[in-house]
Amino acid sequence: MEQLLKNGATFETIDPSTEELIAKVAFGSAKDVNKAVNAAKKAFEPNSEWRTMDASMRGKFILTLADLMERDVGILAKLITIDNGKPIDTSVFEVQSAIKVFRYYAGYADKIHGSTFPIDGNFMSYTRKEPIGVVGQIIPWNYPLAMISWKWGPALTTGCTLVLKPAEQTTLCALHMASLVKEAGFPKGVINVVTGDGPQTGAALVKNLDVDKIAFTGSTGV
Repeated sequence: MEQLLKNGATFETIDPSTEELIAKVAFGSAKDVNKAVNAAKKAFEPNSEWRTMDASMRGKFILTLADLMERDVGILAKLITIDNGKPIDTSVFEVQSAIKVFRYYAGYADKIHGSTFPIDGNFMSYTRKEPIGVVGQIIPWNYPLAMISWKWGPALTTGCTLVLKPAEQTTLCALHMASLVKEAGFPKGVINVVTGDGPQTGAALVKNLDVDKIAFTGSTGV
């Protein structure tokens, strides 16, 4: 997302255990959100690499992401702890749990099947499951990486593209995950991360008419 956030605005992320400044993070505007949605929409076009990819290959991309997370367990756990405040052993457990979720969905990618039904006459009736499109995702602060796995896993395994707005209190592991997405080689625009708050960044994501589905976990205040 470093290519998308160009408005120069930032917000501070604070270590809750020390109240010290950890970093200044890009504050995504409505324009930034729209750019991310457009990128996700382009990646979902009928002839795009992601749409024409075999389901098993989608699973391999997700599995590669899980492998990279396994490599970076310590980094991700430390980011959760300094950003969220939970004990490091709890953060390690969260990372390991998230990896298992991604591995599950990696294996599920080629197991999404429709059904056929007997009907009268010389006809065949069948159902075919299709990805819905661009999924806007908003998650809270309490399980910053587990929430990512629960939101990304189903969307990616079914062939959707996505735009994630993590909680402004816990952005660091989401940003590291974005770097792992790039390292894993996902096609451009499939996964997008825009940091910011709920009233501005999150609202812009929800209001964008090119978003086909919203996956939201949080309170009315968010």
